[in-house]
Amino acid sequence: MKKQTFNYKNTYADFYLGDCMNVLKKIPNNNVSLIVTSPPYSDQRKITYGGIHPDKYVEWFLPKSEQLLRVLKPDGTFILNIKEKVVNGERHTYVLDLINEMRKQGWLWTEEFIWHKKNCHPGKWPNRFRDAWERLLQFNKDKKFNMYQENVMVPVGDWAKTRLKNLSETDKKRDNSRVGSGFGKNVSKWVGREMVYPANVLHLATESNNKSHSATFPLSLPSWFIKLFTKENDLILDPFLGSGTTLIASSLLGRNSIGIEILDNYFNIGIQRFQQEVVNKNNLVSRSKIDIIPQNQLSLVYG
Repeated sequence: MKKQTFNYKNTYADFYLGDCMNVLKKIPNNNVSLIVTSPPYSDQRKITYGGIHPDKYVEWFLPKSEQLLRVLKPDGTFILNIKEKVVNGERHTYVLDLINEMRKQGWLWTEEFIWHKKNCHPGKWPNRFRDAWERLLQFNKDKKFNMYQENVMVPVGDWAKTRLKNLSETDKKRDNSRVGSGFGKNVSKWVGREMVYPANVLHLATESNNKSHSATFPLSLPSWFIKLFTKENDLILDPFLGSGTTLIASSLLGRNSIGIEILDNYFNIGIQRFQQEVVNKNNLVSRSKIDIIPQNQLSLVYG
């Protein structure tokens, strides 16, 4: 077990090399404000991580989600980036099965965000189009959780200039849906607004070619969720660290973080990226500490 800690401004970033289950079991209950991670998809990263068979994926993940449930604060959030794979011509159900089993564990499946990958790989298949999106599943322990929506507001857009210029009588009052859904809108309430709340679809390009990792999500992806669900000095966790994107985003936004990576190569890549994108880029001196932690002494890390 290896640990390297960086102190950046008033925050810390702990990089762990080892099996996430070993580290997670030593983190205290109700300690983490946000978990953002992208675990190995079923059979999708065989070269990188060896892959997990779709039929075994839920069984493989549930012990980890059990520990994540324990370490997450009652008002915290878990964002899981995951996507089904195609098996014998159809989408496998392991993601849907995992959602159901996690709900049995005690998780609340609160929301589902969609990551639209603007630069998805081109290709041609006989029975489907190219895959341009991935799931970002939101889980919580309680219906009341921290959410700072104003931190991710977006400009209202140019459409408002013409649409709101001349309002009809219908626009000036609540216009209920004609299909009986219970939804309605009052267009006049948009007048004068410069910023609005975003949708649950994130339009972001991938960043894999220059990060030496098979599945690197863009820095803007964890950053968006960190701003939405945490405040400064909160603790962020990524149990499948990969190339270190979550820890980089956390430090740049003034949050503490813990990242766990099982492969030595990517552990080193994550540290190199942190030094380049956080320390060197900001011309600051970061105090780095490297520890080799025997397994029987891991409990000393978090008490």
